[in-house]
Amino acid sequence: MLGKVASTLGVRSMHARRYIGKKHLNRAIDEVLDNPLPNAPRPLAFSVIRVPFFLEPGYDEDKPFVESNRERLVTKWGGKQGWEEQKRRHDLKGRGLEAGIEHFNLDRLAANTMASHRLIQHIGKKYGLAVSEAVYDRLNEYYFVEGHSLNDKPRLAQVVSTTMSGLLKEEHPSPEELLDFLNGNQGRKEIMDALDGLRQIGVHGIPKFIIEGSYVVDGAARSDVFVDIFREIEARGEIKSGPVFGEILGVSEDTIANGSHLPRHIPESA
Repeated sequence: MLGKVASTLGVRSMHARRYIGKKHLNRAIDEVLDNPLPNAPRPLAFSVIRVPFFLEPGYDEDKPFVESNRERLVTKWGGKQGWEEQKRRHDLKGRGLEAGIEHFNLDRLAANTMASHRLIQHIGKKYGLAVSEAVYDRLNEYYFVEGHSLNDKPRLAQVVSTTMSGLLKEEHPSPEELLDFLNGNQGRKEIMDALDGLRQIGVHGIPKFIIEGSYVVDGAARSDVFVDIFREIEARGEIKSGPVFGEILGVSEDTIANGSHLPRHIPESA
């Protein structure tokens, strides 16, 4: 029997800290899966569910992009001087390098992220959390490094279809099928319900990681923080509770049970 860690992840779709946090989470998951505790009661696995969050909720959904990230931040911080001060204070470049991100595209195209949120949720429900996590990782590179807009729907449909073609043995969705989904409205209610749920539990800044349905870890945490938490659960051999946003987002119990990151070393007695 597998010991599942249900880890729900709040996503700030256009913030570099979210990309950095995801890199540290991935590194921690790799560490515990590649090097399991020899006397753990059962193998550890993970179910990562993405909880959407809007950095710029007022952006027009009909526009492929609204402005560059550089323009957005210069305006936010009151001009170039304020922006330069914030860059020095937060050192996202240095923190990115530490997490294995060599480059952030400062002129990446900022846009409304409702459609991309809906798409990630749809993929997770239909194809499984392992697929949606792999697509999500690709979209981090697509946006933060390559600089493409998350609301350029034809381009988004194409890159996601191409990514899924390498993940699925069965037939993968075509760009046309994904574009039809992006142009629709399926999944919007679940997104809005999740945003309301975040407000109710007092989450107003992202990224945040909610582990075992209650333990909140700030997105600035390094991988060793996650490793310590995961090792304690691994040694315990069971989780205290499941993900708090699974039902709100409409993710089935079977999808959660199938996981996003599975054991790599399973003892014969497991």
